[in-house]
Amino acid sequence: MALILRAPTHADAAAAGVICHDAFKIISEKHAFPPDFPAVNVAIGLMEHLISAPDVFGVIAELDARVVGSNFLWESGGVVAGIGPITIEPSAQNAAIGRQLMEAVLDRARSRRFSSVRLVQAAYHTRSMSLYTKLGFVVREPLAVMQGDPPKVHIEGHEVRPATDADVPAAAELCRRVHGHDRAGDLRAALAQDAATVVWRSGRVTAYAAGVGFFGHAVGETTDDLKALIAAAPAYAGPGFLVPTRNTDLFRWCLENGLRMVQPMTLMSTGLYNEPSGAFLPSIVF
Repeated sequence: MALILRAPTHADAAAAGVICHDAFKIISEKHAFPPDFPAVNVAIGLMEHLISAPDVFGVIAELDARVVGSNFLWESGGVVAGIGPITIEPSAQNAAIGRQLMEAVLDRARSRRFSSVRLVQAAYHTRSMSLYTKLGFVVREPLAVMQGDPPKVHIEGHEVRPATDADVPAAAELCRRVHGHDRAGDLRAALAQDAATVVWRSGRVTAYAAGVGFFGHAVGETTDDLKALIAAAPAYAGPGFLVPTRNTDLFRWCLENGLRMVQPMTLMSTGLYNEPSGAFLPSIVF
């Protein structure tokens, strides 16, 4: 039967979650890396969240009346949309299903007139990087996933405190200065989960984090601002947080303070992209 692409329903969460867990587990263990999802129920929980989220567009791939894959477009980033996770049942891979799932979300992004679409891929996964490159994506930043216990250090002159609604305008303006666009929607979502923090230095907000972890991002005027956020985090959610390895000062500081590199990843994008004019940590989406 022909492949069918359709919108996801809540009934798809279990099947899509099992596929997501298994696909990541097989490819990561094949390359001797830890899987992104420690258990099937974690992946199913993510699918349940994405399928119900109003700012996430999902696509299910169905073959012979069974779910064989899924992909998602995160639309909360203002002018930028993020892709992921895209997963295909291991037995159905290498049959162009991934390309069709990617084209579906890219068509959606074009119809919604996003200026840029971004994703983060496992650098060891040569097939996915090849596919994304053929679809027009450009490598923007090499990344390292970092994990461990938050360093018990204090960055002098950098006060880290929980973010409030009153901090959103300053944080959005900071993000616009560094990236050329803001991520106020993601910051507000982190505020609702009590996961957002800011750095207060010289009488103003000089950095913020929408959580320090896989799905959180951070922006700062300086690398020391990011060090303060990383050190003050109670823990790092998920498999870790992503450090741009071109920021050698930050990468070395993490290593010297007991954090370890878990795996390499790559930030890729199509469309608008401004070379960052400050320090930043991307999320796994972008």
